[in-house]
Formats: sequence, C-alpha cells, structure tokens
Amino acid sequence: IVGLDANLKPQQDLTLKITRKDGSVENVSVRCRIDTPIEIDYYQHGGILPYVLRQLIAKA
Repeated sequence: IVGLDANLKPQQDLTLKITRKDGSVENVSVRCRIDTPIEIDYYQHGGILPYVLRQLIAKA
C-alpha cells in the first residue's frame, strides 16, 4: 500500500499496488478506513494496548 507513512490522515486515498505472478503490476485506488485522529495514533503505536501502556508509562 503506497501512502502509509507518518503523514497519514483519516479516510485518506491510498494506492494498492498489486504485483501478479506473471510480473504485471496493477495499481488500485483505495480509501484508508482509519476514520479518526485517535485511530491514527493507535495505528502508529502498533495497536490500542501499546498506545495505552505508553500513555501510562509516560504519566508515571
């Protein structure tokens, strides 16, 4: 998936690059289903649990 980087935004349009066995490449436009800014934080931290644990450690 092209476009999954630090500048990810909710419902951003991305490109899915499909490489087939015969070597042909097809690019398909897709919409990111990360819908809110907090979901971006969860994604960037590797999930809800790692995000929450990091928040708890930061407050300790």
